[in-house]
Parts: sequence; structure tokens; C-alpha cells
Amino acid sequence: MTVLPTTPDTALWGGRHAHDPTAVRDDDGTYWLFSTDAWADGPVRAGVQVRRSKDLVTWDFHGWALDGVPADGATWSGAAGLWAPDVVRVGDEWRMYWSASTFGSRTSAIGLAVAPHPTGPWADRGLVVTSLHDVDGPNAIDANAVVDTDGRHWMVYGSFFRGIYALELDPATGLARGEAPGILLARRPHSVEGAIEGAFVVPRPGGGYALVVSYDSLFSTYHVRVGVSEALTGPYVDRAGRALTDLDGDPALVGTLMLAGHALDGGRRWLAPGHASVLTDGDRQLLVHHVRDAGDPTRHEVQVRRLLWTADGWPVVSPQPWAGDAEPDDGPPTDPAALAGTWEVVTFDHATAGGVAQSRTVRVDDDLLAATRSHGAGRFSWPGLELVVFGSVDAVRGVRTLSFAGLDEDGNATLGTRVVQP
Repeated sequence: MTVLPTTPDTALWGGRHAHDPTAVRDDDGTYWLFSTDAWADGPVRAGVQVRRSKDLVTWDFHGWALDGVPADGATWSGAAGLWAPDVVRVGDEWRMYWSASTFGSRTSAIGLAVAPHPTGPWADRGLVVTSLHDVDGPNAIDANAVVDTDGRHWMVYGSFFRGIYALELDPATGLARGEAPGILLARRPHSVEGAIEGAFVVPRPGGGYALVVSYDSLFSTYHVRVGVSEALTGPYVDRAGRALTDLDGDPALVGTLMLAGHALDGGRRWLAPGHASVLTDGDRQLLVHHVRDAGDPTRHEVQVRRLLWTADGWPVVSPQPWAGDAEPDDGPPTDPAALAGTWEVVTFDHATAGGVAQSRTVRVDDDLLAATRSHGAGRFSWPGLELVVFGSVDAVRGVRTLSFAGLDEDGNATLGTRVVQP
């Protein structure tokens, strides 16, 4: 176990230093957040960081799930800490898939630990899949366990190098049933260093699946994109019909944009959001991801945002962080007239996805409303955009309002918050 000469005061961390986060809810309604062994100021002890919350807003550091890197993972990879845990419940058993690796190496392992509760005690069940740096294939990190509509269990995994794969699991043990590496889902060309990782699969309303992934540099240009497929095993395509396995087209264009670095008027400048998971909590879904402060990019923290679906089945996310009990509980608007007013809007397009997009002001007037069509339940079509409109809390101004999230035909996201009503 690695410790610092001066151990950090984790009681002051809250949601800070949470990297590659995933969240679950126990039977008592407590949320548990699991994340990489990371600290902005240097190494910290190993074993998967654990935090707890009652509202997904305020987080208390709970400790570590494991007492260091499990022996088989440490022997295989030489890892000093664990990365990108994924925690799922199968029956009465909680399963945590952890990754052991070192930065820039493909000698990696994904292992499994099981427990009766998110607080543990966690018992080692062994390695699920491994990789070697000098052997062609995907990097065995960044696991996401998912069950398809036929009841088959899968682990989606991979990072950079050869892309993202799906490997079938044995439902009884949680270990590999299929032959590694599995089925290719997504990849990027060598010209961009194959920069794709942090995959998470979520079922689409009405059938099929969405594959949420992170592109580009972890420290600066990280951002979230998505593709969809009828089958969990692919093929996944973006909103413009481009395959997520395409190595011949422009690598900056492939993938529908969901979230990237941005700044809202008067707020912090958020940089490199990514490595997202999706928490399905009753009838709502939330995107759980880490993000950096553009003023101090070494600092990372967890953010939670509402995830919704457009009328044609694409996931979009709120421009505002989740506000817990302060979130409005009114039903979504159905009349286009409810959208009138002045909005603060930020657009993520393929050309600027790696930067910090600054918001702008847009007036929704009678002409725009006349061209707006309602699909019910807060879903609308504007000229060139499919929107979802919902109640939110403006984090900068501290007031309840409306927000929207939308996509254009090419797969660029536009997010907005109303700041002035008519």
C-alpha cells in the first residue's frame, strides 16, 4: 500500500479528487460513489475511493473499498493503485470491477470483488480479463458491467490502443464466459492516438442501446460522445450515421457530442468533463462524471447532471449540475409558448469540442415559437434541433428555472438555461 509522507485530510475532500466515478443507491436510499485512487497533489493509498451522499450533491469521504491492490492484479500489472471501478448489483450480491494498470501501459488487468453491501466487506473473486503491452489487443481497463434485454451479462471495456470491446460474462460468477478480447464496439485511428475510453452502455427507451464514451486527452481536451445500436454488441453509429469503428473518416467528426468543456456567465470554467457513468434511479437517470477547473486543471471533482432522451431516442444532459432536493418537481412543459424568454446557451460542436465553449444569449421570440413543434413530455423540435426541456436550478444565479438540452442532425449538442422570462 502506497501512502504519502503527509496523508491528506480526506474529511475535507467532499466531491473533490473523485476521478472516473460511478454511483449506486442502496436499499436505504444512500448513494455510494466509487472512484479511482487519485489525488491532485500526488499519490494516495490504494483500494478504490468510496464516498456517500443522501442527495448526490454533498459527498462525505467514506474510505476505501479494498486494502490496497489485490495481489493478482498487482503481480500482473505492477499497479500502485486501482482505476475506474464499476459497481453493479446482481441479485443480493454487489460486484465491483476494478482496473489495475500504469499510465501509458497496456499491461493491465480487470478484477472482480464482491460484497453484500456497497460498504463491504469486499472479497476478491479473481481476474476477469488481462492484457499485455506487447501483445496486440485492447487495454484491459475501464470495465462497465451490463445486462442486455435477453438476460445475457456483458463487460464493456478498453481504453486507447485497440478500442472498446464487449466480453460476455457468466451471470453466476461475474467472471468471463466469452473468449477475450470479445466483440469490437468502438475505436479511433492512430492519428489521434486511438483516444477513446471510459465506455458505459445504457438501454435506450423503446429498445436498443447507447454507448457513452470519452474522447481525447484526459487532462485538457476530454469530452463525452455517444453512439447508438439496436444490439448491445453493435454496430454503434452516431447521429449522422457514422460508425464508431470508422478509421477512415475524420476522427474529429465521429460520435455525437453530449458534453465538453464550457463556461456559463458568472460561473466557473469547466474543463475536460468525462469518464461518465449513468445512474438509473427510479424513473430518472443521471450522468455521473468527473470534471476539472480550467483555472487549475490538476484539480478534478465529481459532477452529476440530469440525463434525458430526445423524442427520437438520443441521450442529452443538462447544462446545470444536479441540485438534489432543490430540483423543481413540476412536470415538463408541453406548450411551446412556455419556452419564451431569454436563454443562456452553449453549443458543443466537433470543431471546438476540445476547448472551453463560452455561453451566449439567445432570445426565444414569437417567430421561433411559431416554428416549434411539441412531442409532449417536454420534447420539442426547433428549427435544426431536437430538444428536451425540463425544470432545473441555475447554479450561478441560485434560482429555479427551465433548461433544455438538444442535438442537431450532425450530432452537435446545444444546452440552454432560461435567465429571463417574457
